[in-house]
Amino acid sequence: MVERAAVIAALDAVIDPLSGQGLIAAGLVQGLVVAEDRAGFALEVDRSRAAAYAPVRDAAEAALKAVPGMARVSVILTTEAAPAPAPRTAALSKAAADQGRPKAPVPTDRPAHVRRVLAVASGKGGVGKSTVAVNLAVALSRRGLSVGVLDADVYGPSLPTMLGIAGQPAYEDGAITPHVAHGLKAMSVGLLTRMDDAMIWRGPMASQAITQMLSQTRWGAAEAPLDVLVVDLPPGTGDVQLTLIQKTPLDGAVIVSTPQEAALADARRAHTLFQKVNVPTLGLIENMSGDVFGRGGGRAEAERLSIPFLGDLPLDAALRQAGDAGRPLAAADPSGEIAGRFDAIAAAAASGLGL
Repeated sequence: MVERAAVIAALDAVIDPLSGQGLIAAGLVQGLVVAEDRAGFALEVDRSRAAAYAPVRDAAEAALKAVPGMARVSVILTTEAAPAPAPRTAALSKAAADQGRPKAPVPTDRPAHVRRVLAVASGKGGVGKSTVAVNLAVALSRRGLSVGVLDADVYGPSLPTMLGIAGQPAYEDGAITPHVAHGLKAMSVGLLTRMDDAMIWRGPMASQAITQMLSQTRWGAAEAPLDVLVVDLPPGTGDVQLTLIQKTPLDGAVIVSTPQEAALADARRAHTLFQKVNVPTLGLIENMSGDVFGRGGGRAEAERLSIPFLGDLPLDAALRQAGDAGRPLAAADPSGEIAGRFDAIAAAAASGLGL
């Protein structure tokens, strides 16, 4: 059992070059998580000093690994440059003035050796988005494509459970080596923490963690690029989603919704978000179709939004059971009805991506 006091002492022995204090005393350690045999935190520094603090991050990792009983360590270097706060009235006036004003372009950077990036979004939690994302990735792989999947839900990562993977990924030559399961390359913050750990991170820290997982993972190589990276977005339309969308060129998005109006309303908001940032919506998927939530709402909404309807997926216990067991149904029962539906959705998505 790793003692929290030992972790704090180890981190305070690593000196912040700017203040001359230990990392804890200098206030650079954010979101510290200490479990039975592992520890992790975000090292938060000013954006202009990010490169200078890379050796400090490495020193912090080394210090934690030296703590007795420590098996896994995760230190994410995150940056934040907060502008000076404006008076509330001025801020409200500026927000009102900015409505409808074209935004300045944000520099984007495609992950190295990745041909296409596909986002799976919902706008609302609890509609089975992650289940759809994982099975869609499997179905794309079954088409002969090289596929990766990134779990971008920092606060509720489910990819390790659904793919049956565990353990911190290797970090070699400055890049993360993703796990491989069911033919997919996979990365999730859930691989760096215990299943019951709470990631107590502010929005900018979570955004930076996602950006680093996206850009610092070895998804492909020059001689063997990844055909498509499926990004399982967190629910909602907040700063985490905006950061990822603005910093990464997305080639398309699919929206997952259950058939009832309460979910479709949020699906509309997700579509509006993609419209505003010029990301094409490849279509809408109706999940959990059946007697409980109804059926047909997704098709009607797709027609209303003038986007393709990619298909419906029934509320099926086998789909849930396969995910809980770490074997996506599209892989566990490739000749079954559900897998066939995912194959049709993958065909439409691949066509929309030009693959």
